[in-house]
Amino acid sequence: MNLELKKELPIIGIVLTPFVYLAIIWDSLPQRVPIHWNYKGEIDNWGDKFSLILMLLLLPVLMYVLMTFIPRIDPKNRISLMGGKFYQLKFFLVLFMSLVALLIVYTTKERSVNNPNLVFALLGVLLIIFGNYFKVIQPNYFIGIRTPWTLENNEVWKATHVCAGKIWVIGGFLLILGGLLLNNVFGKVFVFIIVVLALIPVVYSFIKFKQIQKRDRQSN
Repeated sequence: MNLELKKELPIIGIVLTPFVYLAIIWDSLPQRVPIHWNYKGEIDNWGDKFSLILMLLLLPVLMYVLMTFIPRIDPKNRISLMGGKFYQLKFFLVLFMSLVALLIVYTTKERSVNNPNLVFALLGVLLIIFGNYFKVIQPNYFIGIRTPWTLENNEVWKATHVCAGKIWVIGGFLLILGGLLLNNVFGKVFVFIIVVLALIPVVYSFIKFKQIQKRDRQSN
């Protein structure tokens, strides 16, 4: 067994875990199962239980495939410069998607959502994961804050991702606290937080790009 396969085995195991759990409870599931809940935790859509297999394919499996092949199709091979950091990011993202898949399957089996805000808390964890890795992501076309200004200038890319990393970590903790402690009203706050986290890095990258342009003109 080569070294590359040995590294991948733990992640492959994580990908397969939701499938194993689904196989164990398969016979206990009815043919028609809940597949979607509203923000109040109420079932608002039903589907065939085979749709759960598709859901698993779209979560941990798709994430694993994307994170495996993105470095190979990166035209400038920038992602490979992350080295072991990219493997760690891949590991945590696949783990996150597998946990979400397990939660969905479990919730489907129980036909209830004990705390619908738990989804917000999980998204908060995802933001923290990304925030911690932003500072080591090299300029590329697949992962990160890809605006016209970050892709145009490496200095803008680095500064934007340092800034975004700090903001996303803070935002992630806010989502976790809000998701675990607040009631259904947090849904509206969640939308506001996500919009802010998305806009600030974009605006920052534009301002930083203009500052660098001005500096370069003055130095010439």
